[in-house]
Amino acid sequence: MSMKLWRVLTVGFIAILFSSGRTDNLATVEDPLVSKDPLNQVSWVDSVFNSLNFEERLGQLFMVAAYSNKDQRHVDEIANLVKSENLGGLIFFQGGPVRQANLTNYYQEQAKTPLFIAMDAEWGISMRLDSIPDFPKAMTLGAVQDSELIYDMGTEMARQFKELGMHINFAPVVDVNSNPDNPVIGYRAFGENKKLVAQRAVSYMKGLQDHGVIANAKHFPGHGDTEVDSHYSLPVIKNPEQRIWEVDLYPYQELFRENLMSVMVAHLNIPSLDPAANMATSLSKKVVTDLLQNQMNFQGLIFTDALNMKGVAKTNSPGEVDLKALMAGNDILLYSQDVPKAKAMIKRAVEDGVIEEAEVNRRVKKILKAKYWAGLNNYKPIETAGLVDRLTTPETKVITEELYADAITIATNKDNLVPFKQLDLKSFASLSIGDEGEVFQKYLSKYAQFEHFSIPKAADQTSHYNTMKKLEDYEVVVVGLMGITNSPRRKFGIAPADVQLLKDLSKRQKVVVVLFGNSYAAQYLEGLENVVFAYENNDFTQELAPQILFGGRPAQGILPVSVSDQFTQGVGGFLPSNHRLSYGTPESVGLNSEILNKIDEVAERAIRIQATPGANVLVVKNGKVVFERSYGQLEYRSSPKVTPETVYDLASITKVLATTQAVMFLQSRGELDMNKTLGDYLPELKGTNKEYLVIKDVLMHESGLVPYIPHYVKTVESGNWRGDYYKPHLEDGFSRPVSNDMYGRDDLRDSIWNWTVESKLLPKSGGKYKYVYSDLTMYFMQAVVERIVNQPLNDFMDQNFYEPLGLYTMTFLPAEKMPLDNIAPTEDDVAFRKRQVRGYVHDPGAAMYGGVAGHAGLFGKANDLAVMMQMMLNRGYYGDVSLIKPTTVDMFTRLQSKQSRRGWGWDKPDQEPGKGGSAGELAPKSTFGHTGFTGTCVWADPENQLIYVFLSNRVYPDANNTKLLKEGIRTEIHDLIYQAMGKTSE
Repeated sequence: MSMKLWRVLTVGFIAILFSSGRTDNLATVEDPLVSKDPLNQVSWVDSVFNSLNFEERLGQLFMVAAYSNKDQRHVDEIANLVKSENLGGLIFFQGGPVRQANLTNYYQEQAKTPLFIAMDAEWGISMRLDSIPDFPKAMTLGAVQDSELIYDMGTEMARQFKELGMHINFAPVVDVNSNPDNPVIGYRAFGENKKLVAQRAVSYMKGLQDHGVIANAKHFPGHGDTEVDSHYSLPVIKNPEQRIWEVDLYPYQELFRENLMSVMVAHLNIPSLDPAANMATSLSKKVVTDLLQNQMNFQGLIFTDALNMKGVAKTNSPGEVDLKALMAGNDILLYSQDVPKAKAMIKRAVEDGVIEEAEVNRRVKKILKAKYWAGLNNYKPIETAGLVDRLTTPETKVITEELYADAITIATNKDNLVPFKQLDLKSFASLSIGDEGEVFQKYLSKYAQFEHFSIPKAADQTSHYNTMKKLEDYEVVVVGLMGITNSPRRKFGIAPADVQLLKDLSKRQKVVVVLFGNSYAAQYLEGLENVVFAYENNDFTQELAPQILFGGRPAQGILPVSVSDQFTQGVGGFLPSNHRLSYGTPESVGLNSEILNKIDEVAERAIRIQATPGANVLVVKNGKVVFERSYGQLEYRSSPKVTPETVYDLASITKVLATTQAVMFLQSRGELDMNKTLGDYLPELKGTNKEYLVIKDVLMHESGLVPYIPHYVKTVESGNWRGDYYKPHLEDGFSRPVSNDMYGRDDLRDSIWNWTVESKLLPKSGGKYKYVYSDLTMYFMQAVVERIVNQPLNDFMDQNFYEPLGLYTMTFLPAEKMPLDNIAPTEDDVAFRKRQVRGYVHDPGAAMYGGVAGHAGLFGKANDLAVMMQMMLNRGYYGDVSLIKPTTVDMFTRLQSKQSRRGWGWDKPDQEPGKGGSAGELAPKSTFGHTGFTGTCVWADPENQLIYVFLSNRVYPDANNTKLLKEGIRTEIHDLIYQAMGKTSE
């Protein structure tokens, strides 16, 4: 018999025409408790029911509170109730996941009838248990426009519930929060629009119920328009019945159509529904039976709200309140304060004919039917080994990240300030109020150079004055407003003086305020021109808000409530990204984090065998940084740890992220012809053996240039510097820094250029120069670039690339721009400089050239390289900057040589199948990048939109250490990334 036919035969379809202005459409409602195998369900229910005596059956009507953070006395009390009263179930509150699992197994062992295990977990089990991250709260979900994400959250919650042996989630809250001063619902509601609330609630419910967990809509008939917390008193709602039907009951009608399985009835006094004095809706037959069951035809389980709440407990004693709730029509009495007394009173009521035994039996069977649906006919103990790891998986984090990202709302955005553009023309500062905002600050700094400040909430006037002074030189101030509370009576934690500070700042500079907390707090931000709602304050929102401010992600959230005349329900909406990098989890782009975690083993092995003292590894997929980890220290001896902010000497990566970039820039604009010769651009080469070297051949290392010239050898004698070339102090004629306390002669660069021009060429073979990798190529290409643009290479790159892209740590001459502590040391140079090299380029020739050379001298951190390579994968644009034509990117990065694996300037994988060369074996042949002598590499894969960055200082303390190369550390990590994508060797 089909499921549909069974339902027709057993309960049918009932059409209800709501009158009194309630609804004009026909609603069909089925019994939501019928399982997929209804015949077996009926058989099991009858079998269990018949095995119980009447008192044991009464026990099924009760669920009591259990905790996993209380003492043995509590455990014994619960176990005794389970055994002696045959309880229907337990609702767990605070504790820990493993402790709760062990207790659940224990309590189920004591039970004659399998227990319902429930939790009030509106934003996930973290609401009650430690060690588990939160899902977004309902107000945040109200801003989310993709309902599928909410369904996915419900699905993931259901998985977690089943891991913990739980069957009922007392969620979602479906109150339409029409009163901003509501002290108990507020952020727990999806919003103030009934259709929005219904849509979000249906998605949440289906996610739970489609995966075997009973959802529970609350707080019937609607707790959204109250100013009293029913935990402490009985709220009175004076709205007319028609309004309640039109607004508060609307979400329930929609949920009933979608087979909602249970409802929780609130402790409210609503005279229009039941005029009896001080009548709580949970104890009202007019509400629970007449309205919910008869008029609305709800056939699922009906729970009371907790019977210990003062809304009913103030005026009704334990036992008495249980009986009243049962007689009103509730099926399950939640959080009963005295089960034995309540059972005795119910039994007496049956004996006195106040309630029929058949009616009690009907409800018990209804509960058993729901237990069968939840799988309690086949109860299995919880497997506690590895439980915590199973509860929070990478997929859990993906769903959470996507929900928070989808919710963030740009409510006001004067002159389209956000996403930020023209980074090189702006100076940025951040101000965190009420919290240090460390994560927020960290992610802001990934996009631009920031100075960060923080002050406590409600700081004094002097602190505010000093803050104003500190911020006066910055064009843009990004404010993280934190320390927000959920109390309307306390103005949600907003201090008037802090708001005045923001208004004063806004008068003289551009201020963007990110509200990390309850959206109702924005009523005090009225008049501010750039306000972003993050809804909550946690690591997710602090990471995501900067991404949206800078266009790494689109803004999509829409404010689900009205908080002021300026911030009304519906503001916000879609604001596209501008294709800057975003940051997230590996699984969000289809990578397996378990395999990526194996990178740790490889990096740690490299450090253990002293292939390098430390390293940074970064992976980008589909424009999102999904792996960024630091390993080891700056030196082998006790020294600071490597961090994502560590700046490394990039060595030959300079060739592709400086000189070749400039060449591509010029070629895009028709200012450089790849088929012309060096002599065409450098007249001083006329008459030399370099005059007719073709530009494209030079960039392919097929122009006969020797690999390397040890220029420094000419400037040392008997192992020491020659005094006519270097001085230990800055003095006239010696102003070119070669290292700390070492200055070269002012004309030293001219000498190196002359020695390079005078160098011999390699012999031709068959009329052509063979491929020979040479540093000299970039001496010449640097000269070509500088001649065309009429400025030094470093200045050109700063002005046209690094500064517009927000790369304030990608630079030549870093010792002049940042503390040396930020920079990894390279070699203890005993052959030339006689000192540890740190903050100055490692390559001797580049150092003698003034620290700015076409082949070496560039420094940067991993994120800088990722930005540059993402610009390449974007085919020449990034953010609001278009630097290189797509055709130029394609031309330079594809295989150009017929002798080697080279493009123009760029290295590529070995083109022979099964070989990777300097790249991993699994990298597609379309991949392009470069390696660096100091122990660095960067690779971009256009087919898979993948970027891999590896930075190390393997040359510390000795450049002759080749373990990194011999052990294949960089290529092994590259292949692990492809394995994480599911790629294998053919």
